Amino acid sequence: MEQVQRATFGAGCFWGVEETFRNVPGVVSTVVGYAGGHTEDPTYEDVCHGGTGHAEVIQVEYDPGQVSYEKLLDTFWSSHDPTQRNRQGPDVGSQYRSVIFYHTPEQEDAARRSMELLTDSGTLPGPLATELLPAPEFYRAEEYHQQYFSKRGLRGSCSSRGSCS
Repeated sequence: MEQVQRATFGAGCFWGVEETFRNVPGVVSTVVGYAGGHTEDPTYEDVCHGGTGHAEVIQVEYDPGQVSYEKLLDTFWSSHDPTQRNRQGPDVGSQYRSVIFYHTPEQEDAARRSMELLTDSGTLPGPLATELLPAPEFYRAEEYHQQYFSKRGLRGSCSSRGSCS
């Protein structure tokens, strides 16, 4: 196994996004949490009430010998609507924004290329709203949020179940 690498994405409610990434072959582990804001050690309640600047995110550890970062980007794009600004489905607020937090210059380049290809494809219903930013401090979400759907024997997405907040 090559050295495990890390990727961080925000694509709306982290419950469904985590479930999607957990099922990608080559993904070693997933953790949901908060990133991109200015409040240290935020809680779910803090993030939900706004004002922290954090997004709900998924941090993925993956084996690049089994899955490429580009494949993870494809999964990211297909897991949400990247044209919606500060919302996904019924969930509204900056904590649900579409964001790619890159950990290396190679990830930044791959994400930028992927964004350009998606924009140029003409398949989007509007302009891309996804942010591309350097990976900030990651704060692990409370344990009851980790593998939320799996622990409850649920399938689907946050959008199909109503608001996650």
